[in-house]
Amino acid sequence: MNKGFLNWFIFIALSIIWGSSFILMKEGLKSLSAYQVASLRIVFSGLVLLPTAIKTFRLIPRDKVMVIFLSGLLGSLLPAYLFCIAEEGIDSALAGTLNSLTPIFVIITGALLFQTKTSANKVMGIVVSFSGSILLLLSKGPIKADQNLLFVGYVVLATAFYGINVNMVHKHLQNIGSLRIAAVALTLNAIPALVVLAGTGYFNKPLADPGILYSTGASAVLGIMGTAVASIIFYMLVKRAGAVFASMVTYGIPVVANIWGLIYGEEVGWKQFICLTIILSGVYIANRKPAEKTQ
Repeated sequence: MNKGFLNWFIFIALSIIWGSSFILMKEGLKSLSAYQVASLRIVFSGLVLLPTAIKTFRLIPRDKVMVIFLSGLLGSLLPAYLFCIAEEGIDSALAGTLNSLTPIFVIITGALLFQTKTSANKVMGIVVSFSGSILLLLSKGPIKADQNLLFVGYVVLATAFYGINVNMVHKHLQNIGSLRIAAVALTLNAIPALVVLAGTGYFNKPLADPGILYSTGASAVLGIMGTAVASIIFYMLVKRAGAVFASMVTYGIPVVANIWGLIYGEEVGWKQFICLTIILSGVYIANRKPAEKTQ
């Protein structure tokens, strides 16, 4: 299979999975707290990958174990809490759109912390996509300064963590299989998530209650698909296509997040879809090969 085609296939699959995560968070928050939804997300992802983690842990170089744990912490655990808390104050489509800040932080943290360089076409594509994201944000009307800016800040912090993680994986974990990274990272981070879950009183709730069951189910799907499966193929994409292109999957996410927002009655109209077209145009520009290399 053509390498470029497979990269785009992974890109689209990740966009669908992660773009659907934001509405699943909203569903989980119907009967559970933000900390419980996020904890369940990581616990379920760790459980489903536990057999693989047990089998492969001994194959991980000892000097890479802490890096893998940090990858799970910055790429899954902390963002899971930050996004769930944020969605208590902003809608899922907006959270998905703000997630598109990730490539900006990939470039910034890459330059500051990892001494990486980025090609001109990728910078141009990110500028176009980021402009589309800003227009999309403005198209939803003014943000209430009294509370929503704080929730927006949670998402911005999560995307900064994503940026560091993407660069860390690209630089330090290239020689370790994607499944091994995801399995060990999420299994290790499921331990603190389980502690938080117990501390919030989740196990004292009437777990057979239909509302609790529904929110728990949404959190389980979020963990298994939106974290476990998605992390495996994301690590794969980082290795195949590089840190910047992999991070630009966050520009495909708003398309899916806004479609779900439309289905669930959130405010999504023609202005939003024009902005999404601009965003995807930037993704195309960023992935286009420089002219001198195509001759």
